Amino acid sequence: MLDQLTHAGRELRDGLLHLLLPAGCYVCGVPLAASARHFCDPCRTRLFTDPHPACPHCAATVGPFGILDGQCPTCRDESFAFERVVRLGPYDGALRDVILMLKHHSNEGLAELVAETWARQAKALFDTLNVDAVVPVPLHWWRRWRRGYNQSAALAHGIAGVLGLPLQTAWLRRVRNTPMQTRMTLAGRRENVRGAFRVRGGVSVRGRSILLVDDVLTTGATAGEAARVLHHGGCQRVVVAVLARAHS
Repeated sequence: MLDQLTHAGRELRDGLLHLLLPAGCYVCGVPLAASARHFCDPCRTRLFTDPHPACPHCAATVGPFGILDGQCPTCRDESFAFERVVRLGPYDGALRDVILMLKHHSNEGLAELVAETWARQAKALFDTLNVDAVVPVPLHWWRRWRRGYNQSAALAHGIAGVLGLPLQTAWLRRVRNTPMQTRMTLAGRRENVRGAFRVRGGVSVRGRSILLVDDVLTTGATAGEAARVLHHGGCQRVVVAVLARAHS
């Protein structure tokens, strides 16, 4: 209920702002052409055009001959609890800049718009994933309070709305406030998130196929641990959707 009220209040605020102020690109702020919505053409191209082929298993950027048996050199020796990863693009350039903007609570509306635009553009791909619910990677309550919102939940909201799928923000909990992982090794990241998630009591994920949403995937440690917990709860499949795939 609180998430719904927050979203309704944000939509009302954004609507009033658009009535009072000239429409500008949500990323760079330049005035929009009458036919444009939310993003100017250069920003739209930079954000929503992925110029590189990606591994279907881990979403890492690959060369034309980098895939063997559905995996790339980055993930060939890795075993993940998720089935595959879909991405908007690499963690670079304009997409990286936008993701850093999303760390601030004032850009919650931007997170939803980016996710909605991506989901509309890639709806055919999302439809082939055959998932039946959308679940964001949760933040610990302390970090969510400090940030003001969970950007992954805002992204999941945008994707679920376009795909017509139920959004389940309460199915998965983060029960430990884990340290930032930026400078950790792969082994350190895995240990850092071990036991950090839990399926909420009273929730059944048995037999479900879940689209797990996050902003960035680097090594797959966080998404992998969340997927492992969902599988332990009886989930049948987990597919991951991220805005960007970073270099590990």
